[in-house]
Amino acid sequence: MEEKKNKWLKPLIIVAVIVAAAYFAYRKIYDMLFGGAVSVSMDDVYSTLNAIKVPLIIAVVVIIAAVIVSIAVARKEVGIRKMVRGQSILASILAVAVAANVICLNIEYSLINKVMTGSEGLSEETKQASIELCEEIADEGVVLLKNEDNALPVNKGTKLNVFGWGSTQPIYGGTGSGSVSEENAVSLLQGLENAGFELNTALTDFYKEYRSDRPSIGMGEVDWTSPQPTMEEYDENSIFEDAEAFSDTAVIVITRAGGEGPDLPEKMSDENTYNTTQMGGEVTYSTNEEDLSSEKSYLELTAREAEMVERVNDSFEKVYVIINSANAMELGWLDEYENIKAALWCAGAGETGFNALGSIMCGDVNPSGKLVDTYVYDLMSTPVYNNFGNFDYSNSNEITGSEENKAKFVNYVEGIYVGYKYYETAAAEGQIDYDSVVQYPFGYGLSYTTFDKEITSIKDDGTSVTLEVVVENTGDTAGKDVVEIYYTPPYYNGGIEKASTNLLDFEKTEILEPGDSQTISITFNYEDMASYDDINNKSYVLEHGDYAITLNSDSHTILDSEKITVEKDIIYNDENDGKRSTDETAVTNQFDFARGDVTYLSRKDGFANYDEVTKAPGNVEMTSEQIADYQCKNTYDASEYDDPDAEMPVTGADNGLTIQDMKGLDYDDAKWDELLDQMTVDEMSALVADGGFHMIAVDSAEAAESTACDGPAGITSNFNSSISGVAYPPAAMIAATWNKELAQARGEQVGKECVELGVTGWYGPAMNTHRSAFAGRNFEYYSEDGTLAGIIGGKEVGGATSQGVICYVKHFALNDQETNRTNGICTWATEQSIREIYLKAFEKSFKEGGSLGCMSSFNSIGTQWAGSCQSLLQTVLRDEWGFHGAVITDAMDPLADFYMDLNRGIRSGLTQGLSMTGGDGLITNTEDANTVTALRRASHENLYALANSNAMAKETGTPGWVKIFIGVDVLLAILFVGSEILLFKKYKKRKTV
Repeated sequence: MEEKKNKWLKPLIIVAVIVAAAYFAYRKIYDMLFGGAVSVSMDDVYSTLNAIKVPLIIAVVVIIAAVIVSIAVARKEVGIRKMVRGQSILASILAVAVAANVICLNIEYSLINKVMTGSEGLSEETKQASIELCEEIADEGVVLLKNEDNALPVNKGTKLNVFGWGSTQPIYGGTGSGSVSEENAVSLLQGLENAGFELNTALTDFYKEYRSDRPSIGMGEVDWTSPQPTMEEYDENSIFEDAEAFSDTAVIVITRAGGEGPDLPEKMSDENTYNTTQMGGEVTYSTNEEDLSSEKSYLELTAREAEMVERVNDSFEKVYVIINSANAMELGWLDEYENIKAALWCAGAGETGFNALGSIMCGDVNPSGKLVDTYVYDLMSTPVYNNFGNFDYSNSNEITGSEENKAKFVNYVEGIYVGYKYYETAAAEGQIDYDSVVQYPFGYGLSYTTFDKEITSIKDDGTSVTLEVVVENTGDTAGKDVVEIYYTPPYYNGGIEKASTNLLDFEKTEILEPGDSQTISITFNYEDMASYDDINNKSYVLEHGDYAITLNSDSHTILDSEKITVEKDIIYNDENDGKRSTDETAVTNQFDFARGDVTYLSRKDGFANYDEVTKAPGNVEMTSEQIADYQCKNTYDASEYDDPDAEMPVTGADNGLTIQDMKGLDYDDAKWDELLDQMTVDEMSALVADGGFHMIAVDSAEAAESTACDGPAGITSNFNSSISGVAYPPAAMIAATWNKELAQARGEQVGKECVELGVTGWYGPAMNTHRSAFAGRNFEYYSEDGTLAGIIGGKEVGGATSQGVICYVKHFALNDQETNRTNGICTWATEQSIREIYLKAFEKSFKEGGSLGCMSSFNSIGTQWAGSCQSLLQTVLRDEWGFHGAVITDAMDPLADFYMDLNRGIRSGLTQGLSMTGGDGLITNTEDANTVTALRRASHENLYALANSNAMAKETGTPGWVKIFIGVDVLLAILFVGSEILLFKKYKKRKTV
């Protein structure tokens, strides 16, 4: 009996080991796929399973057959039975081994290689430098909004009652690709404690017990609830009575989150224009019934928050507010309560930024941040409000040929009048009472000291201007300040649209001790003040007249001014005065097709058309002409792009060149043709189509595979947890420093992290515009202003590029809302606004930052998908701006599959598909000369970026994990042969007996 029990012991142990191994493998795979910043969708999983189904099916069939055969010989003699069963086991092992080899070394090689080729992580030296830089960015990025009677700073040791549930779950960044790990982050409360404040822990415990997690805001699940206890719950726990006994000082924390996929609700109810997630799930606006309201947006205080704020004001003499939100909120309430003495804006703090918040509150650091957006009292009255969100074409089926795929649109009706450019101009025209509309201007920020600034010198040579500005610290505290230079151009009624106020350049001072001064020199070119005339001259024009050059403390407050006069119109085209100095070719209209049948806001007669233009669109049909131009896979016609007489390029040549031979060569060097001749069609197709989070190896060029990662605010890998950088404050906070050197340093530090983590491609930074305060990814983008975003972003890109990183600057372009982005939303805008507002943020990244990469966007410009818009990716990016390098799609998501077509894209300037499943089938008709020519051109761009990147320091040849895999194969082969020999020997021995 004991012998029978023992017979089951060994199989049970084997089964237990297999089950345990399978579970841990499952968890590892699950975390790898779904635990990253950008989760792999179930469609990607299904696609992967579909790709590997053949070897899996064969292996399963062999195993089943082996089991059946083993059972069938149960009554045979012992020798035959053991021989057959032994062969069945060996056949099963062989089938599994062959399937594993086919899957791992062929079908899913790229995905597995991304997982296996990690690094040992950051060195302590680099990590510490990055952490210190995070705090330095926050030191200079936190903005002091209000400080009555010098209420701040607060003495160390002060007892603080920190109110607001968000104090226990603050915002460190955002969600999606721009998210950061909070695992090692200093919390807001820790930051205050580290600064020497004593906190009311009973209050903190009350909030933690109320709710311990933040509502989810993602692509598949959205809950916009702003958790906050009711007054009854406060009173039941004697919170206010105990807090008053603790101290007379209170801090209120208000948080608002944003993320990839959803835009923030303009109405906190189902009356909002978008009521499903990107993945089609339902949206929860609030689980607190009293907070639901069609009269309030997410960026206002909720009913529960308003009650809490009022009670705090009534209960405490000293109240300080922390606004923890990258999105511009309605903050008029800050001035409605007499005991709210001071307020600070802290977008997202990253890993250590809340230490800076504490340092600022106690006075160890003097705040010097400036706002990156205009803060208005009423976000529902902005020019963009009615034309942001969800709008369907009524004839959608006719456009896409599908019930499932809806054709969407958005009209950028405000033209160039975005943010402060509208409010300053409207005030100049007398259309608005500025002070009753705008609470905090763009570029606004207070200090614990005072500064005097004046223009002391101006040099004008007719093409460029140099200003010298003296900044003196006239207060009693050391601190930094920002020199903001704006210009006011002449406006001719009904002529080229112009804002009355335009940021020109800026510089930040060093730390100035009381009484010290610094002279800041700023040089700009006349052409920097040119406007784009998309109606008459169809080029940049610097119109004649007087230009006021102003030194401001913010977009509205002028401290000093000078005047320069332009005697005649300067027209920057080939027919008149030639191109701008920074352009490779003279610029002319490329986006007439994007204007559409839309009327745009005009300054003419004091914005006379404002009411008509800014109202919500009605029932809109796409015209037959637009439908004919609409781009999706259903309408793709290669003949529109291809040359019927094209000749097949040379492929598979043996010229003996490697990617190492290309380092430092010009894009047009003749050697590139020789190297490209060596590539096969299959290699080119794979290099272009299989671009998700890597650039694959190219054997013919001896180019090793390189890794690409997400993380505009911190390097993160979807596939390897060892690839993880430091969590930086988001772009909005970096821009709020108004510090070019800090932005450069941040880029360099990210580049150093990439080198140590084995990362070559960085999906960032992101350059889109804060067109609306409700845009979900405003945390990930710099500003409402293209000049500020362009300068800060360009410096970051330049810093990272100097370390050999391919910066896939994103999302190019006009991807300024999340709603309907994966529907290929048709974005209608004037060429002037496209160039002056939306492309301006990107321009310096390529012209000055030297970026080697770019990520196109999901949306369409007009009816043309941005990833196949030749005007954008070829004419502007390459011809005008001189860019060469890799241009990748945004995620080749099944949601966007109906219009994101690589076949069209590679004929229009695209070079890579961000495919999660290997890119099979994304490129078709590879026997056609036009397809191969397009693949060759795209491969040239990709390899040019690679040759000038840190990938050139990587070892070429077989990856280590593949060597181990092959070693295991060899060992298995030896064991297999040995087992076969042993089986036959035993069988023969039994037969002899």
